[in-house]
Amino acid sequence: MKKLGFGCMRLPVLGESKDFMSAEDIDLAQFCQMVDTFMERGFTYFDTSYVYHNGKSEVFLKEALVKRYPRESFLLADKLPTFSITRPEQVPVIFEEQLERCGVSYFDYYLLHNIWETNYDTNIVPCDEFGFACRMKKEGKIRHLGMSFHDSPETLDRILTEHPEVEFVQIALNYYDWDSELVQSRRCYEVIRRHNRQVIVMQPVKGGMLAQVPDDVRSEMEQMRPGMTPASWAVRFAAGLEGVIVVLSGMSNLQQIEDNTSYMQEFLPLSRQEQDFLKKAVEVMKQSKTVACSQCKKCDAACPKNIHISDILGTYNTIMRQREQGLDVNVELNYYRPLKRRQHGGDICDGCGKCSEVCPMQLDVVRELKHASEFQDEHSFW
Repeated sequence: MKKLGFGCMRLPVLGESKDFMSAEDIDLAQFCQMVDTFMERGFTYFDTSYVYHNGKSEVFLKEALVKRYPRESFLLADKLPTFSITRPEQVPVIFEEQLERCGVSYFDYYLLHNIWETNYDTNIVPCDEFGFACRMKKEGKIRHLGMSFHDSPETLDRILTEHPEVEFVQIALNYYDWDSELVQSRRCYEVIRRHNRQVIVMQPVKGGMLAQVPDDVRSEMEQMRPGMTPASWAVRFAAGLEGVIVVLSGMSNLQQIEDNTSYMQEFLPLSRQEQDFLKKAVEVMKQSKTVACSQCKKCDAACPKNIHISDILGTYNTIMRQREQGLDVNVELNYYRPLKRRQHGGDICDGCGKCSEVCPMQLDVVRELKHASEFQDEHSFW
């Protein structure tokens, strides 16, 4: 299997661009062209979900792919909406609906979608969702069982320990978030590999952010690899990691399909020099800030409540940078509530001001923390 996967969460739509989670008027003609190009170039992995495009992603995949190609010629991945399930009897109903929507009798890869610790304890375990998926695998309706995950490495380690049946984990992973204190791509990746499970990568281009790098970064990329787009650097970073079986790219038009497949047909991992360059590129990107936080972490050390102040402010800066680029897919918004649950969120700040006293940037840290925390709470996905 070639390592590039077609993520069907931002399909081309008719008319003006809309929010990818709710737009239902898919441009079927263009989608068929995209599927044809993807398949003609030897790529076979398609990823969808019960909730993408309000369920229409599954429906249009049936029209553009399933009805037009032999079943054995492609790999189809779908996801159970764990966040919408509160009763065990919902699980088989949704699963059968997914099979019908997609027009298939089995899924090659099936994932429990968007797992984090609270959801795991309050929904997934009581509703025996892993147990159901294992039964479907025994019946041949699921070929490979996995999960998509948005939480801490510690929670991931716990779940993989409790569920040896999980064959792979899909995580947000890219060179910008590799050492992020909130997303923690590297640490989650290391947990998966320590458990000897396979990795599927989502957000390799960070919702498009890493396709729009600063001009000086783009220029140096072009000098090092003429003709290679910034997006190609991001995908190659993820695809070159040991244990990564596929890197998902949410492609919205034929041009993106042609670009991504061009450099992934004969995949070339990053050299050591290129990896070192990307570390410097991250530092350049982080210089653009809404809040002038230097990430020195002196505020963290001074906080008597052990609030992760620098993480919250740094994450807010990243979200604002993405929104300035017109991007509305901010993976960080998956992570703030778990941070609160671990008693490190800004909601427990009592305004003592010790953080502001030690800030070398002379910020009103209490005020900035309050604003950043409330923003992430308001816009989080749950």
